[in-house]
Formats: sequence, structure tokens, C-alpha cells
Amino acid sequence: MMYLPLIKPTAWRCGRFYFDWVSTPAPVVMGILNVTPDSFSDGGKYFDHSMALDHAFQMIEDGAKIIDLGGESTKPGAIPVSAQEEQDRVFPVLEKLQSAGVALSLDSYQAQTMQYALEIGVDILNDISGFQSEMNLAVATGSKDVGLCVMHMQNSPQNMQDRPHYENIIQEVGQFFNDKVLQLVSLGIELERIAIDPGFGFGKTTEHNLTLLHRLAELSLSGTSLLVGLSRKKTLRKILGDQVTDLTTASVAAALLAAERGAQILRVHDVKPTVQAIQVWTAMHQEHLS
Repeated sequence: MMYLPLIKPTAWRCGRFYFDWVSTPAPVVMGILNVTPDSFSDGGKYFDHSMALDHAFQMIEDGAKIIDLGGESTKPGAIPVSAQEEQDRVFPVLEKLQSAGVALSLDSYQAQTMQYALEIGVDILNDISGFQSEMNLAVATGSKDVGLCVMHMQNSPQNMQDRPHYENIIQEVGQFFNDKVLQLVSLGIELERIAIDPGFGFGKTTEHNLTLLHRLAELSLSGTSLLVGLSRKKTLRKILGDQVTDLTTASVAAALLAAERGAQILRVHDVKPTVQAIQVWTAMHQEHLS
């Protein structure tokens, strides 16, 4: 069996953008923009296209370098929507953000939506299904420069939290990424175009999520970039107690713990406090103010 080399990533090349982890080692923030009525944290808040755009530009002003647009909720038990409905939600916003000066990411697992988004102009395809289907692979390999975010998920959003089980979660998630990245590379996709996402909350218990976070560095030595999305996840509520309604502070703490363990991309709802926390973290590591 082949295994990926144990090397640190040096860059993430995605569409019009190039994130250099050597000359600029601080993590970048990916702002979450759910154009949905039912996402777990902010469903309905930005379903209106004008409100979605206002929020996107606010996140950019607050320091987001990537905007991740999603038109379908993937929370546990979420009801799937058609590709056409997903496109009607996302594409008007995607078109208006073309000149925003940040990388644009599509959060979708539907091949048709991915393909049309590439034609409109998108820099990253963020597939929660990990490009498992032949159709999604075909879209990914059909582009010469789009960045790919490969996420690990056990089962599907409809049943992923029905007693998730692993014998050794680090070994199993790591093997998934090894095999998938090797497949993508064999199809002509360069390592520096690939980011991996452990998929916190996607077919994992609180204990699984905490183990993944604690041992995150063990997943980030394959030459691919590492993306982490712990923002407002149920695991944080489990730690703090169900009575806590504001998970901003916990989300920022989780983002910093992920950065400390090698994450280069932090997918978050609360951009401004996360960016400020990273600035302090970076200054401490560099021992000076930039």
C-alpha cells in the first residue's frame, strides 16, 4: 500500500489565489455564508440575497480571506434540496462577489452545482462528501486550478450521528485522506491544490471530535493544507452546557487550538474575533508586531 510523504504543506493554490504558508504562516479565515433557511447556527439570517451580500462584505471587512457559500444545510438530519434550488440560492450571490477581492468557495456535494459554479467563477470546491462520486471527481479533475477541500464524513448528513463508531479514529480518518489524496494526485491534481478537513461533527461524537482536535497535527503532514471547522459546533455546547447560547468565545478558542496544531484555514461564523485572536497568536509566535 502506498502512503503520502510526511512533509509540511507550503502553499494552497486555489483558482485566482495562492496562499503561501512559508512567507505568511498565519492561518487564513474562511467566513461561512449559509444562504439557507435551515442551517444549524444561522439558518434564515442570510437567506435573502441582499442580506447575504451585506454579510459577505462585512466578513471581508473584518478580515476573511475566503468566503464559503452554501445553499444546502448539512446539519444532522437535514433534508436534501435539489441542485436547482441550491443554485437559485447561491449563484446570484456568487456572481455579485466576483470582484470582492477574496477567494470564493462553494460548499456543495452536487456535481452539477460545482460545474456551473466553475463556469461562473469559483476558486474552491468544498465537498463534504470528499469527492467520493465519479461525477464529483470528474468536475474536480476537469479544472486546472480550482482548489479542492476534501472532507471526511462517516455516512451521510441524514444518518451520520446515528451511533458513529471508529476502532481508531486518527488511523481511520488518516487512511481516508491518504487514499483520497493519492487518488487525486494520480488523476493529475497537484498536492498544493488540496486541503483536507477532518469533518468535525460529521459522523463523530464529542469524544471523537476532541481526539481529532488534540491529535490534529498527525493529519497534517501529507503536503496538503489543513482546514478546520469547529465554529459553533455541538461539541462546544456539550462542553459548556446546553444553557449557553453564545458560542463565540468557545469557537475562537477552538480555532486557536486548531491553529496551534497546524491548521492553515479556519472556517468560522465569527470572523472579526477570530481574526483578532489570530493576530495576537501570530504576534506572540513571531515576538513582534507586524
